[in-house]
Amino acid sequence: MRIRVLHHDHCFDGAASAAFFTRWAEEKLYPGAEFQYTGMMHTPAQTWDEALLDGDYNAIVDFKYSNSAKVSWWFDHHQSAFLTPEDAEQFRTANAPNHYYDASYRSCTKFIADVAREKFGYSAPDLEELIYWADIVDGAQYTSAKVAVELASPATQLVLVIEGAKGSGEVQQIIRLMKHRPLAEIIANPQVQALYQPLYRNHVESIDLIRAASSQHDKVVFFDLTAREIEGYNKFIPYYLFPNSVYTVSVLTASFRTKVSVGSNPWTPEAPQHNLASICERYGGGGHPRVGAISFEKSAVEQAKQVASQIVQELNS
Repeated sequence: MRIRVLHHDHCFDGAASAAFFTRWAEEKLYPGAEFQYTGMMHTPAQTWDEALLDGDYNAIVDFKYSNSAKVSWWFDHHQSAFLTPEDAEQFRTANAPNHYYDASYRSCTKFIADVAREKFGYSAPDLEELIYWADIVDGAQYTSAKVAVELASPATQLVLVIEGAKGSGEVQQIIRLMKHRPLAEIIANPQVQALYQPLYRNHVESIDLIRAASSQHDKVVFFDLTAREIEGYNKFIPYYLFPNSVYTVSVLTASFRTKVSVGSNPWTPEAPQHNLASICERYGGGGHPRVGAISFEKSAVEQAKQVASQIVQELNS
């Protein structure tokens, strides 16, 4: 028996969700099954390819809803979980027994753990650390920007590796380790350290890069990194550098897309007034109320910059 687990790629919560679901499934749902993983990324004109759902059973965790009958399990917590209104209506009316959605959760990992415990009587006490940190990371619950940026803990170091790894294979290696190993042991793994060290050097350099590229417009810090093709950056750096800002808007060009990222400062004394997922949805993106993103074709740099400018104006209104 083969179980395909499709998860949000290059995301700590996506990896932790896949790890917790696999542990539960191995022990209680599909003992003896082979588990294979597919990392999913948000792309322009997002659609689902049926060919990805090639397992005897298929699970989607921390990623958008698929209306395919081949989906055995689905868990998500994003406001923008449905590709179309028709998908949302199908989810509501089909009442599939193992499809779960709750946007009130900060992390999908905790959502899965709660469903497993409350509906199926399953728990994994040794994974409490993983669940705790998934909630901290995905819910931006760090005590300070310094904690999020200076990477003193094993969890924040693993975030850097998962978000910065070039391919999905490295993330899947970490998923398999997360099923049973504490985070300090995972980051100390020589193969993981070989990934971490150059990524950490790049992370330190990115702080200076963002400092040089940033300008603050009233409540919003804006920066444009399209001249430098990078896959991403620690989203808390702007608040580390500009602690009195409320929002950040950035544009960058990565290997397969141009992306506008929109975020809000978790430590600002002024509560954000805008739902960032709703703003991003108007441009074909999505996310959570406090953080969102929009993917464009890689060549659509000028369009992305125009959208970013419009969002900066709206956030300052």
